[in-house]
Amino acid sequence: MEIFGIPLQAFLGQLLLGLVNGSFYAMLSLGLAVIFGLLGIVNFAHGALYMIGAYVAFGLTEKLGIGFWGALVIAPMVVGALGVVIERTLLKQLYNIDPIYGLLLTFGLALIAEGIFRDQFGVSGQQYPVPDLLQGATNLGFMVLPNYRGFVIFASLAICIATWYLIERTRLGSYLRAGTENPKLVQAFGVNVPLMVMLTYGAGAGLAAIAGVLAAPVIQLTPLMGSNLIIIVFAVVVIGGMGSIMGSILTGLVLGLVEGLTKVFYPEASSIVVFVIMAIVLVIRPAGLFGKER
Repeated sequence: MEIFGIPLQAFLGQLLLGLVNGSFYAMLSLGLAVIFGLLGIVNFAHGALYMIGAYVAFGLTEKLGIGFWGALVIAPMVVGALGVVIERTLLKQLYNIDPIYGLLLTFGLALIAEGIFRDQFGVSGQQYPVPDLLQGATNLGFMVLPNYRGFVIFASLAICIATWYLIERTRLGSYLRAGTENPKLVQAFGVNVPLMVMLTYGAGAGLAAIAGVLAAPVIQLTPLMGSNLIIIVFAVVVIGGMGSIMGSILTGLVLGLVEGLTKVFYPEASSIVVFVIMAIVLVIRPAGLFGKER
């Protein structure tokens, strides 16, 4: 059986691989959307935090003998703590001035991080092993899916949904949203808004690190892995709507599938299809598909 002249197995296989890429897009764009939606910061350092998360996991495994599952817990905590330090020492100085300064600062931090890791590890790349529990593959009939890639899809979806629920459906989430819209009023009710802001940025950094750890066994670790991906992720956030949590999740997954299908029907356009969609969306709806018109 064929679909538009493409064998069904090849079509479904590419669709599933696109879903894996979409899982990473959703995870990274989620962290960006959390930071922008709640703090108003265009965090260009997000790709660097993703890269640092992967390298922290690599160091924990290679140098300290901590397995993948331990690294999956520890690396986001380490990068989240780094995010807290960045927010407390640098970003908090910029909250009351033009947002462009925050963008330039985080862009500079990304370049510094990339340079440091390039100096330490070079650009040739390191391999990160797949955990023993997830070795092997499962025959789905139309393709043989590596078990680890299937785990990435389910883990990413679970983390994205849990984060959305926390922000949109819990009391803590309501405090976070209220604190960003009217911090003085929320503080008058005894809520420590600066602490919430600090922890929110740290949580966004931790989400980037989780994506980095999950990506490590799939791709080669290089200092450029974050900068190679962050432009696409920004496009995902713009299409979904800046600050829209659910918009970022859904758009990341859908664009991963679209990219996968483009590789089947028109491979030459697979690297630009996301940006073409972004341009169309910005013309039709500048606030993004799920964003609020101002």
